[in-house]
Amino acid sequence: MVASEERRPRRRADAERSRTQVLDAAARLLRQQPDAGMAAVAQAAGVTRQTVYAHFSSREGLVRAAIDRMTAQSVTALEAAMLDEGTATAALLRFLDTAWRSFEDNAPLLQAATPSPESGGGIGRDGAQDRDRELHEPVTERLARLVERGQNTGEFASDLPPHWLVSSMVALGHAAGDEATSGRMTHADAEAALRLSVLRLFGAQREA
Repeated sequence: MVASEERRPRRRADAERSRTQVLDAAARLLRQQPDAGMAAVAQAAGVTRQTVYAHFSSREGLVRAAIDRMTAQSVTALEAAMLDEGTATAALLRFLDTAWRSFEDNAPLLQAATPSPESGGGIGRDGAQDRDRELHEPVTERLARLVERGQNTGEFASDLPPHWLVSSMVALGHAAGDEATSGRMTHADAEAALRLSVLRLFGAQREA
């Protein structure tokens, strides 16, 4: 009985390591080949397709898990952008730089979640947006405090509520990402347009 109880935690640990191995391989592969399938992921992870399906019942579920992990890692990086240090404008620009680097690193992975016109499927947009909002809530709250700080110091215009400015900035970020992903703008031009648009939105000077 004791031996059996000891084996159960070991099996769970082995299963979790196997799942992490598959997820790591999927994230690496999908950044290079956004249309890669489950067989390619299994090969990249050095496991069988059955092992991949044991952890993720569908490609959609695997991609969703990879994006959830990527989002959590991005949130951690954004929270480390020292938003409470220096001038509010400098902190805002650090945040934008960190956010854009994260987008550039993970754009192919995000593309893997976009359904093709023929598929009619893909990851549910409403569910993905709900998870994205939940994961980013700590960051948006810190951004709102940053806006309040900038408004109190006179760096940012004070005629709009902080949460409205944060929501508008997030929308501008998505727009810049869409322009870069579609090829309508280069990544450099989209990033420059985002920085300038956010600074104008906030009523801030172009340089910190």
